[in-house]
Amino acid sequence: MLSSGDPTERPSPVVRPEVWETYGPADLSAVPVFAGGFINFGYWKAVDLGQPLSQDDRIRSERDLYRHVLDAVAPGGGRAVEVGCGLGLGCALALEEYGPTAVTGVDIHPQQLRRAREANSPLLAAQPHRLTFALGAAEELPLGEAEFDCLYSVEAAQHFPDLTAFAREAARVLGPGGRVAVTSFFTVEGAPEPAKRLAGLLDSFASGLDIARPVSRLTDALTEAGFADVEVTSIGPQVWPGWDRWLARLWAPGTWPRNFLASWEQQILDYYLVTATHP
Repeated sequence: MLSSGDPTERPSPVVRPEVWETYGPADLSAVPVFAGGFINFGYWKAVDLGQPLSQDDRIRSERDLYRHVLDAVAPGGGRAVEVGCGLGLGCALALEEYGPTAVTGVDIHPQQLRRAREANSPLLAAQPHRLTFALGAAEELPLGEAEFDCLYSVEAAQHFPDLTAFAREAARVLGPGGRVAVTSFFTVEGAPEPAKRLAGLLDSFASGLDIARPVSRLTDALTEAGFADVEVTSIGPQVWPGWDRWLARLWAPGTWPRNFLASWEQQILDYYLVTATHP
């Protein structure tokens, strides 16, 4: 398993320009709206949206999204891998709260992995065999066959160019009975012209950073890769209203970040949790 050393010492995977800029020089993790260094929209079920939101509320929402996904794969006692790990804070949360034997964080961006190693330096020093990071793409994971008991990905799949290749790789690196859980935003099944409409509403789709695809593209890919018990659940009601309330601190109605909620209300876009089991 490739997991140690400076990620720049290994050949870098091809990174789409929009992803390279956003997660490299622009460093999305440092943008105030992503408080605490997590890069996700949050799972706001436990937050009172009727009260003014604090930074602690925001960080809780981000951590709770990880908890919701990790609950679905139950990594306790097994080996876990996160695809699109960013700063690795979700890997650290998994180790702290779920007790896996080890966690490997994989990310396509070498700058993100440098930041992940810095952010988790005390944990890496104290438990070097339990937390590792590896440079790689979702479609070509730098991991061994049947090496893991669970694989999860939190708000990264909207960037994956090839969901079919990702599903095949997930099947390759998971052992028998291994669980996969992916949460991200996808277009609503049957929505007319979703790519065109989203590009008109949201800069992240207009720029090509986010890719407009129905969630069935992922569920079909998992089924074709041999996964069983493929299930998809909308968690939009726990994501979009809270995310919009948080955005309202910085952006006025009608500005493009606030259009995530509008896209959900117009039934173009939704947020899903997809789970499956490797036979």
